Amino acid sequence: MPQLLIVDDDEEILSLLTKFFSQHHHSVTVAVDGTEMFTALEKNSFDLIILDVMLKGEDGFSLCRRLRMVSKIPVIILTAMGDLTDRIVGLEIGADDYLTKPFNARELLARVKAVLRRTSEAQASPEPVSTATRPVFSFGAWRLDVAKRELRSDTNVFIPLSGGEFDLLLAFVEHPQRVLSREQLLDWTGGINHDAYDRSIDTQVSRLRRKLETDAKTPELIRTVRNGGYILTTTVRRG
Repeated sequence: MPQLLIVDDDEEILSLLTKFFSQHHHSVTVAVDGTEMFTALEKNSFDLIILDVMLKGEDGFSLCRRLRMVSKIPVIILTAMGDLTDRIVGLEIGADDYLTKPFNARELLARVKAVLRRTSEAQASPEPVSTATRPVFSFGAWRLDVAKRELRSDTNVFIPLSGGEFDLLLAFVEHPQRVLSREQLLDWTGGINHDAYDRSIDTQVSRLRRKLETDAKTPELIRTVRNGGYILTTTVRRG
């Protein structure tokens, strides 16, 4: 049974979501602010957090940013603001998906299942484990360990990645030195939670560049191809 932590200061929403997810075989813990959220995280393990942006006190964006410093737990952000900027901010600070209020509970359930499915598939390691089933990709000054979902520099510095960032980088290293369209990247990454028209791929690429490139404003590793998409310019070694 998936363990969910729902953070929202609207008691009616908390009650409705608790009842709904319980009926669909999810275990639910609720919190009304950041203090209760981090207290719950200290006491229990969760598979996913549903986090409202408009909270009293510290907002959801700030809480998500703090959470990403210590945890990789998937996060779905709920926002009453449909502005593209707010969606981009949510992705940039490490959220795995977002949903705009008012929302349909069944759509939220579908998004929860999709995020959990991607997380589960990424963490699964078949037995017996071999180099073939647990590849490590080396490219430029970086090493991506697929089984551990870890990105490290050639000096062994760990670089944290969100679920969307990891999926996108994996698509690049599996198809190096090829121009990849946004549609291809969306398909290979399970959609990265959104459709092609809200430019979520562009946002994720920008986030990767800030972590991988010497100068994200003049990228050399992941380049933009006008009217084409993106290309990982370097060679990639497996193993």
